[in-house]
Amino acid sequence: MPELLPWAWVVLGLAALTIGLAKTAIPGGGILPVALFAAVLPARTSTAALLLLLIVGDMFALIAYRRHAHWPTLLRLAPAVVAGLVAGFAFLALGDDSIVRRAIGVILLAMIAVTLWRRWRQRKTDAAAAEHGIVVASTYGALAGFTTMVANAAGPVMSMYFLAMRTPVQVFLGTSAWFFAIVNLVKVPFLAGIGLFDGQVLLMDAVLVPFVVVGALVGVRVARRMKQQVFDWIVITLTIVGAVYLLL
Repeated sequence: MPELLPWAWVVLGLAALTIGLAKTAIPGGGILPVALFAAVLPARTSTAALLLLLIVGDMFALIAYRRHAHWPTLLRLAPAVVAGLVAGFAFLALGDDSIVRRAIGVILLAMIAVTLWRRWRQRKTDAAAAEHGIVVASTYGALAGFTTMVANAAGPVMSMYFLAMRTPVQVFLGTSAWFFAIVNLVKVPFLAGIGLFDGQVLLMDAVLVPFVVVGALVGVRVARRMKQQVFDWIVITLTIVGAVYLLL
């Protein structure tokens, strides 16, 4: 078991709870656990440990929303996502902890910028949806593949894409659930191949899994009552703090 201070376990427990909530109630909220894990653990270790917990959360998201996926959208994104995953794996395999740590910080800040830009755009007049051809899908897909491999931080990218496509809420949640469930499983052999799933990571995740389950169950129950705007701004604020911490 990793030798962590009590405050570090509290932070990881909070992050695990947030994973469950993000998967079942707060789309895009999964960026906070990325910052919290990377602030407490070595960068490469945080990516591996977080991935296994995200897969647990994916199971609950599929149970809740599996019937609402739009498969043509997933198939359109697939080639570019694979290319992004390979590029991200090469970066993760070759970069040392210091480089990966700073890269996660930069990615998080970029994802926050994407999220804020998306919100600003939503407040503009309801213009016609942008053209969503193969070039647009490839751009979003490649960026999502790279950011999810390096930092498990593709949530804002995909949220922006689905919103740009004017995807209905249930289809949004169902397509996201299948997208991340498939991509996260694909990432496992990549990270295992470079030795990131050691005994300490597995033991730590075994301790944190119950927090993910609790968060997911709470998310399912309160999804329709939660004031998402307030929660989103809390997530954004804490993520900015975490990203700046990683860059210092």
